[in-house]
Amino acid sequence: MTFVITVVVGFILKFLLSPPSALVGWVISKFELHPKLDSKEVTVTFNGKNLKEEEKVRFTDYFNEANFLKKYYIFPGNEKLFLHPETNVIPFVINLKRGKKDVNFFVYSYDDHVDVVKQYKEKVVSYSLSSDNLQKFTMSTKRLA
Repeated sequence: MTFVITVVVGFILKFLLSPPSALVGWVISKFELHPKLDSKEVTVTFNGKNLKEEEKVRFTDYFNEANFLKKYYIFPGNEKLFLHPETNVIPFVINLKRGKKDVNFFVYSYDDHVDVVKQYKEKVVSYSLSSDNLQKFTMSTKRLA
């Protein structure tokens, strides 16, 4: 009987000290700044109009492949400056529903980088990406609008 208890306790300790990679991946995904998006779970709009399905798939693929450059720090009270910047760039808006919470990404494309403002709950986070494909896609879409 003590052997069985020892084996069970040993198994629990092993599980707690080195959890399976799926569990670790799930926990890390809850806290990642630039998540990988599934095109089936998001809606992407530009200038108030939804992108066509094939454009949405390409956009989300480019977004997922983009390289993270840096995070911008937002001081409390300055969130509106990031959500509504004084620029003539029209953002792409990605809407995602995670459980009961809505997550919005505002994607501003410039010549040398892409700025992303992530809004969830009452929090606003901003960061910069590097992606030639995403920049080319956004520039071609802006010309069509």
